[in-house]
Amino acid sequence: MAKYEKATQPTIYFIGVTTGSSSIMKVFPKWAKALGLKDAVIKGIDFKPHSDPEAYREAVSFIKEDPLSLGALVTTHKIDLYNSCKDLFEYLDPFALQLGEISSISKLDGQLRGHAKDPISSGLALEMFVPENYWKDHGGQVLLMGAGGSSLAMSVYFTQDKFADNMPAKITIANRSQPRLDAAKELLKEAQTKTQFDFVLDPTPEDNDRTLASLPPYSLVVNATGLGKDGPGSPLTDAGVFPEHSLVWEINYRGDLLFKRQADAQKEERDLYVEDGWNYFIHGWTQVISEVFHVPIEGETLQQLSEIAKQ
Repeated sequence: MAKYEKATQPTIYFIGVTTGSSSIMKVFPKWAKALGLKDAVIKGIDFKPHSDPEAYREAVSFIKEDPLSLGALVTTHKIDLYNSCKDLFEYLDPFALQLGEISSISKLDGQLRGHAKDPISSGLALEMFVPENYWKDHGGQVLLMGAGGSSLAMSVYFTQDKFADNMPAKITIANRSQPRLDAAKELLKEAQTKTQFDFVLDPTPEDNDRTLASLPPYSLVVNATGLGKDGPGSPLTDAGVFPEHSLVWEINYRGDLLFKRQADAQKEERDLYVEDGWNYFIHGWTQVISEVFHVPIEGETLQQLSEIAKQ
């Protein structure tokens, strides 16, 4: 573990792909000051998607054993890290066990703890732009492009018992490779049956265009592929036509955001509401920071941190 240097200040890590270009690297020091976290710092750890399991184990073992390494936010690698490192954790929360992913690493009472925060953070972000009783009032569907952790988390969020009378009629998860679809189907097989799930193999953007065309009005279309951030492009071609009166969510907030630009181009003609990933970014990070540093972040404090991040 020579490449990891022992932390000399309270440290949270960002385990991702291109962490150096993330806004959080400039935002976190301001947040730390606002939250009274004294000399806390953030450091990035970059891996290529689907890296060697030993690389993930090396990083998690270092965090576990280093006293001032307090935890991490994990993006892109959430499922792979869970599969390769779950035995290193003394505690995994119910969402982590259900989804087979870890997005938050923290420590408490001598335990290394893993949480899947996405069902919470994606839900908080969705609640900021999906109208109340939207599914009950309009009967729309959801298309999640990408079968990774974010899509699974949203599926779990939408099908919670508390939404029994207000769920999407159908959730379609489309992915370009079959193994991830099979894994998603397995993980979601115990979700309630009121919402129909379809798992569609769409190897190309043209395939996604066809799946998109099958949606009724008042649906929700989500880019959860990583395209536009972790890699260039969009899961759709420019010929893809969004369903009328629908919500479109680009869960990335940085990168070329081609998918969002495609939706914006149809915004007026198709009566679309187009949302980017900024609020998801805010909720995703504040949920993990709260867990790692054991500080409550909600209400006015959350709003303050959002405003700081925009500066």
